[in-house]
Amino acid sequence: MTMTKWSKVFFLSILTLSLVALAACGSDDNSDDSSNNESEESTETSGESNEEETSENNEEENTDSEELEGSVVIDGSGTVYPLMSKMAEEYMVNAQPNVSVEVSRSGTSAGFEKFLVEDGTDFNDASRLIKDEEAEKAEELGIDVKELKVALDGLTIVINPENDFATELTEQQVIDIFLGEYTKWSDIDDSWPDEEIQTYGPNENHGTYEFFYENILEEQDLVDSINLQQEYSTLVTLVAEDKNAIGFFGFGYYDNNQDQVKAVHVDFGDGPVEPSLDTIAEDGEYANFTRPVFTYLNVNQAEEKPQVLDYAIWLMENVNDYAGEVGFAPLPDEETNQLAEELKELK
Repeated sequence: MTMTKWSKVFFLSILTLSLVALAACGSDDNSDDSSNNESEESTETSGESNEEETSENNEEENTDSEELEGSVVIDGSGTVYPLMSKMAEEYMVNAQPNVSVEVSRSGTSAGFEKFLVEDGTDFNDASRLIKDEEAEKAEELGIDVKELKVALDGLTIVINPENDFATELTEQQVIDIFLGEYTKWSDIDDSWPDEEIQTYGPNENHGTYEFFYENILEEQDLVDSINLQQEYSTLVTLVAEDKNAIGFFGFGYYDNNQDQVKAVHVDFGDGPVEPSLDTIAEDGEYANFTRPVFTYLNVNQAEEKPQVLDYAIWLMENVNDYAGEVGFAPLPDEETNQLAEELKELK
């Protein structure tokens, strides 16, 4: 009898503990299910929200710019080449990856010969203004040409890094050196070496040569002994290897080769001025040796090929952001913006 009583008590105790344990487990399971459901609902809601945002963003992108394909062909100025090469790269990476922008550098004048023909290049880069005879040829061929001013360049006089005496020259001294008025450094200053001056520059294919000849030398002939080259990289090397060298080319080629050549500070009447992005300006301290650089657009082809017009517009909207990176002083924003708006009217 006693055993039966304790057995019942033991049995009831075990049963009670089991029920409590089951209730606790059920509560935990429900809690986990509830938490999981809330998490799943949150994830689904977030996913739907992200999909909506992505869809909206894609719609905005599609509205702003159409995906294009095809090619854009550019040739011309070796001076402008680093700038246009940079812009082409940025355009293909950031704007239209399916468009191939091909940039060459035969020189301003040689480039115009490739531009002013039937099915010629789409753009011609130029470190000078288009000549009257080139404009007349365009008219004869029925090519509508639009001039796009893209940046400012400072014509830079460079010497060998070992030259520690001709680091400052007056504008007239520079002119006289390239006219052959001075043949030895000691002709300029008798304390300077009694060594022959070796002059270097780009050849007649380049707008830089024409700018120097027409604007700085006022169409007087360069010294007969001058070494003229097609490639700017060759000029850099020649000046870097000749301790008596003095040459000229665009600021960008000096800026990217300061380990090989040294820039002359030119005195235009108010003291020596170092060419830099701060001094290169049409109304600045280096104004006498500052020039605008251009690219010329074949409007006929821009109207036929959407990628050509798109590149032209993108170029003018973005060129000021990259000009300084490759040694060009940017233009005032109002100038580039105005050109961009004029191009948009061609659509």
